[in-house]
Amino acid sequence: MAGGGNFIHRVVSYVANELIVNGLANSPRFQRFAVRTSKKLEEYSDIAAQKKKRIAEQLKDASKNFEIMMTILVKLAFFSWKRMV
Repeated sequence: MAGGGNFIHRVVSYVANELIVNGLANSPRFQRFAVRTSKKLEEYSDIAAQKKKRIAEQLKDASKNFEIMMTILVKLAFFSWKRMV
């Protein structure tokens, strides 16, 4: 008997899925919603990619600046130490 319940559940699930999918596929409101949502997601994805690129460039610049500053500090420390000796 338990196997029969599983079969009925699958049939009901399949029929409900078909009705929902066909209903949404033929709904002009849902189509407009889907198109608007897709366009917005593309826009947000483009914005995120641009921000990611900008942040990567800023991080690269900061890394270069840090390297320059560390080089200067090491040279200053070396020359200060050399004067003491």
